[in-house]
Amino acid sequence: MPTDACQFFYECEECKTVMRPLPGDCCVFCSYGDVKCPPIQAQSSCCATR
Repeated sequence: MPTDACQFFYECEECKTVMRPLPGDCCVFCSYGDVKCPPIQAQSSCCATR
């Protein structure tokens, strides 16, 4: 997991399904991970473009 940016898309290595964040989430880690991404945990913007 990146510590200073979000990852918008993730492709599963097994089935090649491309995952995107759920509505309202900034990245796939926030949508599908056990914890939110590090930028969100640090209460900063997840994506530089936002």
